[in-house]
Amino acid sequence: MYQFDMRRIKEYSFLGVISLLSFFMIFPLFHIIFTVFVDGIGTLVSTGPVFITGTLDDGGIGPAILGTLILSFFASLIGIPIAFAVGVYAYEYPYSVIGKATTALLEITQEFPTILVGLFVTQILVLPMGTYSAIAGAFALAIILMPYVAVYTKEAMSQIPFSFREAAFSLGVTKVKTVFLIIAPIAKRGILTGLLISVAKVAGETAPLLFTAGGLYQTYPDSLTQPVGAIPLLIYTLVQSPSPADHAMAWGASLVLLLIFLAAFIPLRLSIKEVRM
Repeated sequence: MYQFDMRRIKEYSFLGVISLLSFFMIFPLFHIIFTVFVDGIGTLVSTGPVFITGTLDDGGIGPAILGTLILSFFASLIGIPIAFAVGVYAYEYPYSVIGKATTALLEITQEFPTILVGLFVTQILVLPMGTYSAIAGAFALAIILMPYVAVYTKEAMSQIPFSFREAAFSLGVTKVKTVFLIIAPIAKRGILTGLLISVAKVAGETAPLLFTAGGLYQTYPDSLTQPVGAIPLLIYTLVQSPSPADHAMAWGASLVLLLIFLAAFIPLRLSIKEVRM
């Protein structure tokens, strides 16, 4: 009886500690969301639609919103196909010399300082072009995005039991069709989760855009070879100002960025059905 009670006490104690640690882990996230909403909603309500559609001279962040969408779209267009192919190769040939080197480099580049990526793109694009541009910013973000997509692709496909491959090969299906038409669709939940996380990460990047995008908030961008604004870059600029009005605008821009992320992430995440094996 004594041993039984001690086991029960240890079990409850363990569950209590785990619950407490879980709370401390997720509390900062909910605190950030709550703070951004409370401090940003006043700006959106007081300024109305002008805050979303107007330029900085009008008290709005329209060019920054459009710039963020442009940069995220072209970064995804450049980086996702390459990253997916790299992830598939790392999954298919994990024990080859190139496969091992690729996996190691992907893990390293995931933690690579993004400001150095901005400096690299400055050397190869910004300086030769003689100007900041949306293309340079998107290219820098694509470099940051690719390791995450590739690693999530590899890990998601590695979770699929080998029996699926064996079944496909027994039916005469080629390796290429097995990987792209059987394994990848089954692993789509993990792959798309990695894609969403990577896009969300680059949409909130600031450091590489300081050296590549330049920032444009007085007018809307009309060319990919011209400077372009972004919400994180605008927030970084506004918070350095001593003006309370600029700080209020920064909170409003933060809320818009958060809403864009939640509007894109939550529906897509919920729509991805898990494949039961």
